[in-house]
Amino acid sequence: MDMYYPVDEKCYLNHDAPYQLLVATILSAQCTDDRVNIVTESLYKKYPTLKSFAAADQPELEEDIKPTGYYKAKAKHIIGMANRVLNEFNGELPGDMEKLLTLPGVGRKTANVVRGHVFSIPSIVVDTHVKRITKKLGLTKSDDPDKIEFELMKILPEDHWIRYNTQVIAHGRTICRARSPMCGGCFLYDLCAVKK
Repeated sequence: MDMYYPVDEKCYLNHDAPYQLLVATILSAQCTDDRVNIVTESLYKKYPTLKSFAAADQPELEEDIKPTGYYKAKAKHIIGMANRVLNEFNGELPGDMEKLLTLPGVGRKTANVVRGHVFSIPSIVVDTHVKRITKKLGLTKSDDPDKIEFELMKILPEDHWIRYNTQVIAHGRTICRARSPMCGGCFLYDLCAVKK
């Protein structure tokens, strides 16, 4: 895939600080990265620090993030996460998987985004693109993101873990789109287990 998609392993969620990436990843559940980036552009100005998220009024934060969907749960998670990071981890995001999983709104996918993009720890992020395309390539038969993550860990070299996610997202956005895949222009077509 390196020939087709750059190997810069960039994150698709805009952020300047580690906690902002965590906020954006929480918001990205069942929402596109593009919409999250639109919402966070003004959100980070209104809440410029982790402390400001911790002190946020929940109904007001719900309104601020409403376009991302599931805004009540997401607002509660963001406020809870900010308070826990401030109180339990001295305001610094932990890089340890088990500690990240203690934060409200953080599952393995979210934790892996933070570990990979903040701490440069080899991590496999299984989002909707990775799940769908990994199945199409016959690399998994599972629908469970956690199982897919561990299966990919056995198949891919560690130094490709984050790269796989960013390249598969790029492929899912440009060629292998969920609603209208461009199979005729797909360089992975011969490997596809569900050819149309």
